[in-house]
Formats: sequence, structure tokens, C-alpha cells
Amino acid sequence: MGLNIVLVEPEIPTNTGNIGRLSLGSGSALHLIKPFGFELSDKRLKRAGLDYWKHVPLFIYENIAEFYDKNEGKNFVYFSSHGKQDYCSIDYQEDMFLVFGKESTGLPTNIVEQNSDLVYNIPIFSPHIRSLNLANAVAIVVYEGIRAMKNR
Repeated sequence: MGLNIVLVEPEIPTNTGNIGRLSLGSGSALHLIKPFGFELSDKRLKRAGLDYWKHVPLFIYENIAEFYDKNEGKNFVYFSSHGKQDYCSIDYQEDMFLVFGKESTGLPTNIVEQNSDLVYNIPIFSPHIRSLNLANAVAIVVYEGIRAMKNR
């Protein structure tokens, strides 16, 4: 029941560590696109991922162009607080790529604009926050995807 979690230019090592642990626990692969806001040797990344990090199916790309080149023709969906569609409406598929932006600014504007029909959001019910924590958002989406695929 594998999905692909994609983090575009992640900035916070503890988020990425937690997402790495989530990847392993959910049977998903983790794709990290540089530049990172930390080193992969960062102890906070390792601590958040515990001793599981060495088992995470991990793919690292030098930039977004390399990511797209190596995954051409794959099934992508994107997540942004600016998305007009609810994440529960996705037709989740095995091996789908779930693409998330960096913590401070989200996905690059050009990616959102070029893929507007594939951009989804997680509803937020308070005007006092702009977005959810990245690790929480990834967990919500991944487990909704697993739930949806299991219930077919």
C-alpha cells in the first residue's frame, strides 16, 4: 500500500525526522528535494526519526528538475493552503506522489500555478493560523490515502 512522500526543500530537521519515521511506519517512500535547511547528519533529524532512519526508503534529489526528470510520468498531487480542493476528494492510488512544500513558504508559486487542478488543501477552521505543521499535514494526508485505498 505504498505512497511516495515528497518534501520540496524541507527546512526543519525534526519535521523531516518525524516524516521519515512516518514513511517507514506507513510503508511509504520519502523523497527529499534540496536545498535543505539542515544537514542529513543533524542530530535533531536522527533523534526525531529514532533508530528507524536507516530503514526509511529514501531518495534525495539535487533540485526539483532532477526530481521531475527521474519521476517523469508518475502520478502527482500537491498540497498547499492555497489549494481549492479538499484532500479527502483525491482518488488515492498506489505509488502516488504526495508533494509538500517547505515550512516557511510552501510550494513554489510556479508549481502551484502549473498544477492547479492537482493542488489540494487540508481545511483549517481558524483565521488565526496560516497552515498546519508540515509533519502533521503529511500524517493526515498519508493516512487518509491508506484509508481510502483500503476501503475500495
